[in-house]
Amino acid sequence: MTRFIRIATLASCAFLQAQSQDVTGIWQGTLKVGAQQLRVILQVSKDDKGSWAARLQSIDQGGFDNYIPVSAVTLQGSDLRLNIEAVRGTYEGKIAGDSINGTWSQGLPLPLEFRRPTKETEWRDPSPHTQQFVAVESNVKVEVLDWGGSGRPLLLIPGLGNTAHVFDTFAPKLSAAYHVYGVTRRGFGNSSAPTPADATTYAADRLGDDVLAVIDALKLNRPILAGHSLGGEEMSSVGSRHPEKVAGLIYLDAGYWYAYYDKSRGNFLIDLVYLQRALAELPGSNPATTRRVVEELLGTSLPGFEKDLQKLLKNLPEGAGAPQPAPFTPPASKAIMAGIRKYTEIPVPVLAIFALPDAEWRDDTDTGAQAKAFEAGIPSARVVRMPAANHYVFRSNEADVLREITAFVKTLPR
Repeated sequence: MTRFIRIATLASCAFLQAQSQDVTGIWQGTLKVGAQQLRVILQVSKDDKGSWAARLQSIDQGGFDNYIPVSAVTLQGSDLRLNIEAVRGTYEGKIAGDSINGTWSQGLPLPLEFRRPTKETEWRDPSPHTQQFVAVESNVKVEVLDWGGSGRPLLLIPGLGNTAHVFDTFAPKLSAAYHVYGVTRRGFGNSSAPTPADATTYAADRLGDDVLAVIDALKLNRPILAGHSLGGEEMSSVGSRHPEKVAGLIYLDAGYWYAYYDKSRGNFLIDLVYLQRALAELPGSNPATTRRVVEELLGTSLPGFEKDLQKLLKNLPEGAGAPQPAPFTPPASKAIMAGIRKYTEIPVPVLAIFALPDAEWRDDTDTGAQAKAFEAGIPSARVVRMPAANHYVFRSNEADVLREITAFVKTLPR
């Protein structure tokens, strides 16, 4: 009996010791997938209420920009479990001092050991930038990277889901001619993720105001803005409301419906958002507001949305097919989509680069039609069509993009 009590006591001490282990901080591990080795960084944090949060970075697949949110963190004693809905993966490991030994499962279970890095073993971002944080609102700060340079200021804005680190390779190619900065929008990377994540907190003009706050905080004199993908939304917000703040806008495959709304073609996603907003105004409205909303619905929104639905139906494949699970969408991304706006006028100098994967450009594609609409709607814009390019056009066609930027900037007044 005495021996049993001693064993139980030792087991209890071991459990308490495991409970006291600190899993917060940064961990590094290498996942071997066949002949390929993928370096993975795990960042674990705990808020004041005791809730766990974590994220992964696969730096060999997407660089230091490739953040993957961990949906759920479970820690029981020394047993750690991570559920990553975005890639439908899990990780189960046991903490032992400065290491976590476990298994990564994403269809196929693979061993993955994490270790705490030291100053000598820490994997560092090789891009030559400094980092700072700029307060854009009460309790909201955004990450700003500075690659240096002595020319006129150029501020880079990433696409949805990326951070300013997506430009880690591209930005140094610009710093010989410009002083290059990059901003990570709220809700992503190292920037603050304010809650609630709704259409107000992440509204298009709210994101544009964040960019303006960075311009003011850094005392940038009419910088050039260059944005990729959804970064076109922030640029159109700034350029349409405060053209005096910027010298020019460069859309890097970023001139789509969220940046320029083509009234003649419409767009299902943005028209749906506007329709939902209008319908939400009806209950409890005063008569004058009700009349205004109903007239707008009957005259514009409903006829336009009917065209969107007809186009959507035409493009849907025949047959039901097997149901597909909905992809994981971060709350900030959902909120941004709910907070989009229609931008139809951009009264500043514009370079809009559109990328098409095919070797030949065709105006009957969605990209081709949008490029044509952008050109017609913003007659002063220089619209460049780049065949045989991908969405990350500043990577796939780096030399072409750099050449176009140089030619565009030469036309801008000082």
